[in-house]
Amino acid sequence: MASTRERRIAKELADIHADKDNSGVLAQPNDPNDPSNLTRLKGTFPGPPDTPYAGGIFEVDITIPDMYPFKSPSMKFITKIWHPNVSSVTGAICLDTLGTGWSPVGTIKMALISLRMLLESPNPKDPQDAEVAKMMMEHPDQFAQKAHDWAVKYANAPRRDVPVHQYTQQAVVEKKKDDPSRYQGYNKDLIDRFVNMGFDVDAVVDAFNFVGIDRNGGEDYELEEAYMGDITARLLGEQ
Repeated sequence: MASTRERRIAKELADIHADKDNSGVLAQPNDPNDPSNLTRLKGTFPGPPDTPYAGGIFEVDITIPDMYPFKSPSMKFITKIWHPNVSSVTGAICLDTLGTGWSPVGTIKMALISLRMLLESPNPKDPQDAEVAKMMMEHPDQFAQKAHDWAVKYANAPRRDVPVHQYTQQAVVEKKKDDPSRYQGYNKDLIDRFVNMGFDVDAVVDAFNFVGIDRNGGEDYELEEAYMGDITARLLGEQ
């Protein structure tokens, strides 16, 4: 008989497959000869448009721990990628959503969406690969070109002109101040769970307002899974 964990994973995989055209991410058992093994999965998603990774297909190795969903899935890139938050050697990932920012209401799909968002919004201030981060901050044009070269070589992205405007040194160094008014009464940690997925603070607050999330007097609390899904859908433009 399947365990509670296995039933949850199977349901998540079915949901991912049904929503793949909207979400842009996919996950399935890693071994096609053993589809019943739901502890080792392979995730895939396309590189976001208007980035050096556009048009590439990126694969991620996913290991589901025994304590899932109370412990986050372990993910690393199979596809080599030049990105400050991913090891260019091992594929290890630096992302709060897969560590201290994980919540039991999180899902495999949300984690993969977070990775896709990470390709749109690299964070060189909290790097996994210091060499890549240094290049991004000091020579953003070189970073963008090398990221694209790797996407072409390893992710089968089409060769094209590389957008560099979002990687200018000013944009990298400059950080928005944590203005409390931006949070509109919501707890910062609550908002930052989505910000750490790669979404902008203002977009997250807008999604909270749209869905009608309780401000709870500015205190932090765990959102129900249904609300997490509604917020993510709004952030992805599905509502």
